[in-house]
Amino acid sequence: MIVVGDVKSRSFTNSMTNLAKSTYDAGWFELKRQLEYKCKNAGCQFEIVNESYTTQTCSCCLEISDSSPKGRAGLRIRGWTCAECGTWHDRDINAAKNILAVGLDRLAVGIPSV
Repeated sequence: MIVVGDVKSRSFTNSMTNLAKSTYDAGWFELKRQLEYKCKNAGCQFEIVNESYTTQTCSCCLEISDSSPKGRAGLRIRGWTCAECGTWHDRDINAAKNILAVGLDRLAVGIPSV
């Protein structure tokens, strides 16, 4: 199974020119297209999930604490400690764990009970 977040380039590339945004969007679209194609041929699952709040939500306790990075200013914060459970998170790894969890939840919904 391959799970990717539905990246919105316009949300973090406001300083780039429109051409740069278009190029980025085209590149991301092509990557997703290729992944989907390869997954179909290999017989594996491919999911695109909403990545909203994945960097802010603790992947251990699933809470959004006051210490999590928020907004544009939070983009500079690369690591943070959850105020609820005390777990330290690398921002990108935490988001990846949350995105994978959403994808696995979708997979589990499709599995019938025994």
